[in-house]
Amino acid sequence: MRVVIAEDAVLLREGLAGLLERFGHTVVASVGDAPGLLAAVAEHRPDAVVTDVRMPPRFTDEGLRAALELRARHPELAVLVLSQYVEQTYAAELLDSGAGAGVGYLLKDRIGDVREFVDALDRVAAGGTVVDPEVVRQLLRGRRDPLSRLTPREQEVLGLIAEGRSNASIAKELVVTEAAVAKHIANIFAKLDLPPAADGHRRVLAVLAYLRQE
Repeated sequence: MRVVIAEDAVLLREGLAGLLERFGHTVVASVGDAPGLLAAVAEHRPDAVVTDVRMPPRFTDEGLRAALELRARHPELAVLVLSQYVEQTYAAELLDSGAGAGVGYLLKDRIGDVREFVDALDRVAAGGTVVDPEVVRQLLRGRRDPLSRLTPREQEVLGLIAEGRSNASIAKELVVTEAAVAKHIANIFAKLDLPPAADGHRRVLAVLAYLRQE
């Protein structure tokens, strides 16, 4: 896989490049700002982009807005946001771009294993959707606090749904039966006014679809 990295912190940028190279990917460019990201993608036409949200010159949402622009220009381009922050204004819009395929949003301080990160990038590059549950929680809290409708267990299940986990995987994680998981999911969809769907990827998209509701 050919990857462009956009990260203003030099040590992290170089560290990510070395990590991806170690796992067999080719980093065709690593840049430190949004204009550099746009230029690198235009020049190299990579398979995927890994970008931070806050970059020079204003350190607000430059990386995320650049990612949105890239998805509009190149709908097939996989984009994985890797940040310390959940940017409320554009995050849901990015996750919805390209019908939600080939996009992800992970929080740096919640990645506990390098293989976890590489696997997430591989899934996004293959057209999947990878979203940190905390990203979903923060975005949902910004919309009429819908999580207040859910029980603590249902919130936990929702977080696992956001990771794209199957019912069997959720049951194993929570040490409950698959029937119990199915009941929790039915309750979640009902409380969030979402239609149930069997496929894990579509279930993530269903959660993201809720973020677009007015």
